[in-house]
Amino acid sequence: MTEVATETLTAATTSTKELGPEEERVLIRDIAIAAEANTKEGDFFFLITQKWWQHWIDYVNQEQQPSNNSNNEGSTSLSGDSPALSILKRPSGIDNSDLISDGLSEDSNPDSSVEIRDTLLEGRDYVLLPQQVWNQLYSWYGGGPTLSRKVINSGLSQTEFAVEVYPLRLQLLATPKGDRSTIRISKKETIGELHRRACEIFYLDLEQVSIWDYYGHRKHALMNDMDKTLDDANIQMDQDILVEVLNNVNGGLSANKIASRGYSAEQLQNQTLSYPGKELDNNYGNSGVITRGASGGLTGLLNLGNTCFMNSAIQCLVHTPEFAKYFREDYHQEINWQNPLGMVGELALAFGELLRKLWAPGRTPVAPRPFKAKLARFAPQFSGYNQHDSQELLAFLLDGLHEDLNRVKHKPYINSRDADGRPDEEVADEYWANHIARNDSIIVDVCQGQYKSTLVCPVCNKVSVTFDPFMYLSLPLQFTTTRTMTITVFTSDGSALPSTYTVTVPKQGRYRDLIQALSNACSLKQTEEIKLVEIRNHLIHRFLDDSFLSLSTIKDDDHLAAYKIQKSAKGNVLLQLIHRRQEQETSDAQRWKPFGTPLASSLSCDDVITNGDIQTIVQTMLSPLLKERIKYHDNSDPSTSGVATDPSDHSSGEVDTNRASSSISNVLPRLPLQLFDEGKTCIDLSVGDDKAVNLPAASPIILYLDWTSRLLEKYNENYLENLPEVFKYGPITKKARTEPLSLYTCLEAFLREEPLVPEDMWYCPQCKEQRQASKKLDLWRLPEVLVIHLKRFSYIRSMKHKLETFVNFPIHDFDLTNYVADKRSSRSQLYELYALTNHYGGMGSGHYTAHIKLLDENRWYNFDDSHISPINEEDVKSAAAYVLFYRRVKSDTSASDAGSRRVRDRTSYKH
Repeated sequence: MTEVATETLTAATTSTKELGPEEERVLIRDIAIAAEANTKEGDFFFLITQKWWQHWIDYVNQEQQPSNNSNNEGSTSLSGDSPALSILKRPSGIDNSDLISDGLSEDSNPDSSVEIRDTLLEGRDYVLLPQQVWNQLYSWYGGGPTLSRKVINSGLSQTEFAVEVYPLRLQLLATPKGDRSTIRISKKETIGELHRRACEIFYLDLEQVSIWDYYGHRKHALMNDMDKTLDDANIQMDQDILVEVLNNVNGGLSANKIASRGYSAEQLQNQTLSYPGKELDNNYGNSGVITRGASGGLTGLLNLGNTCFMNSAIQCLVHTPEFAKYFREDYHQEINWQNPLGMVGELALAFGELLRKLWAPGRTPVAPRPFKAKLARFAPQFSGYNQHDSQELLAFLLDGLHEDLNRVKHKPYINSRDADGRPDEEVADEYWANHIARNDSIIVDVCQGQYKSTLVCPVCNKVSVTFDPFMYLSLPLQFTTTRTMTITVFTSDGSALPSTYTVTVPKQGRYRDLIQALSNACSLKQTEEIKLVEIRNHLIHRFLDDSFLSLSTIKDDDHLAAYKIQKSAKGNVLLQLIHRRQEQETSDAQRWKPFGTPLASSLSCDDVITNGDIQTIVQTMLSPLLKERIKYHDNSDPSTSGVATDPSDHSSGEVDTNRASSSISNVLPRLPLQLFDEGKTCIDLSVGDDKAVNLPAASPIILYLDWTSRLLEKYNENYLENLPEVFKYGPITKKARTEPLSLYTCLEAFLREEPLVPEDMWYCPQCKEQRQASKKLDLWRLPEVLVIHLKRFSYIRSMKHKLETFVNFPIHDFDLTNYVADKRSSRSQLYELYALTNHYGGMGSGHYTAHIKLLDENRWYNFDDSHISPINEEDVKSAAAYVLFYRRVKSDTSASDAGSRRVRDRTSYKH
């Protein structure tokens, strides 16, 4: 029994008293933090099904009181960020059966070999837990099966840790008998260990065998360096390993006897083995599916398992006329065998071979196994059988093919000069010449263009201009250049009820734009300032006080609040008030839990602060909520809205401050306020008005107000609740006519000036600091083939979402004349669509196809893996369009024809 299994079973037999949900959560959190901080190579992590894990997370978080620093405690699921739920039952035993491959053992015995499904995704199907966490959960819940995976070194420097969820699966082929076996082995194991395992499986002695890297069913390399790892030997998932018996067993020939018969080393390397009755799947097209078509280029690609993303991208490249011509001719002389950035020509050779098969006579679909294996060899992110992004694959292919075919064998070092006020034309030509001096290939000839990039420092206004190459354009799908944002404003001086304002700001604006719009809407005085915050779980999650940060960091489902306070002065600190009320925890116990929206006020620390001072400040903040005062507001009805919602009607929210203060002592009870000083000692601020308060040095100072039943009788706390989202999506309504989003509009959004994202700050050479500069792009030089990627996938809170927006893109005469900043060129800037990829469905479970126009036939076809069918041109456009391929219209097109098409184009795609 393995050490891992022993520890797991030992943990399972440990008798512990049954803990409550909160106790389980805290214990697992502490174990996880300690375990992950000490993770090292060789440790074990355990797979646990996402379904069971989510059930447990919901169970232990249902009574969890949110913590103000929960976002800093690692996993939100273990730090109490999950919302309170209805009472959940304790989960039953751990059940990992949905992770197991069909037909294989599901025995929970840790010693049994359990194979997991090939297409599992972390976060969707499973989570990885440190061994100590698994042991603890297993001791409480039992179940299984146990699925342990080892921690290995990864990354270029081999200093990063990764859990090897899918160890290498290798097909062992023993010759000359023809026996086969499939094994799992870590890519960090040595060749010596592979030798040992192979001999154990086939009952052979180590001295009897040689082992070959049998990649692509050909002898690639003799594996005789016993200390070398399989990773270093470049062994790939699902590849073949040839176990060759050196002695003459059952009439077979050993490697020595082959050599003695006069085979050359090259012949030995290229030898392909066949076994009686067992063909090694070395050919193509045994499916019998025939695709239709009368000319070349109508050959489909078999789906090898979630490879539609690859098939669609390949078909678009294969049907690019310049590539089809290039790879069907002798391109071998242009292969750069020594380029350290390339794949020693192997990617170009594999792509060229596949392209020739797809253009060869016949219509039998091709199985792209050799190409996929080569792809996985150089781009492990595309290995296995998970669905991937076709655009990401396309970007890798174009870049990889360029490096393999780069005609520049020795790249010169070039130090780019600053523009220094020189004309754009001179600087652009210089940048392009420098680029071509290092990058010269068929890919550059066909697909690369140049754009002008202008950066402006927001502090010193330093301008930096560069001219950079591009392989494709990634266009955002945006209808508008503005967005509306809804924020609730709270006063600190007791002058008004909370009011909700909806303001319009630039979509690519900064925090300062939102603060300015909000200041105007709420009539901010010159002596006041706005403190903008994000609220989560009834606590201030973060202060939005960096005026240069982009508004894109604020999501539509965030909840924002703004506090009108006196402008900060020296010695002032921010006072933050958190509301708590009692909630039933068990049948006989209650607990204080945060609710509503915190309040904030400015506090001067120049003089000694007493309990009474803080009582007065808080009473002032809360005075608009007094029920006795609310009767002065004719239009207020907190039972229906919770806040005043019309920013133009402030009469409903105004309070007679003098009238309120004259009777405040008669109606307001002492507030049960608590403060934790620097020593974490709880101070009761409800007694001893003249007692000085030892305030913490750090700002903000956090107070807790426990709302008793007596207090709730005096105030209407509804005004503190129901904080709206930044933008609430209403029900979808049908419109009689909807203007479709134009591709031109997407291009203009891409070229519009906008601030850099915070993760991509620019170092200003004048300020000598990182700045969130404004960036403006202009198209300068366009390629022969323009590839346009429509950014349909977006990320919200680490989740990937798809935009199903229909984009009205031109099929003919995509006119970019007015978008090219370099006006010297007389070349045509008209483009025509000839191919595109489509994505249908959602993330992870979607499907890719391609629409391609055979230019010789002037006819469109739908390429759906191995199935090809003709389609009408009007069916090419759909909301599924993802990556568009345009060719430049040749300049010999008549001026009258081009002119008439431009008029038609502008009529059809007006935006």
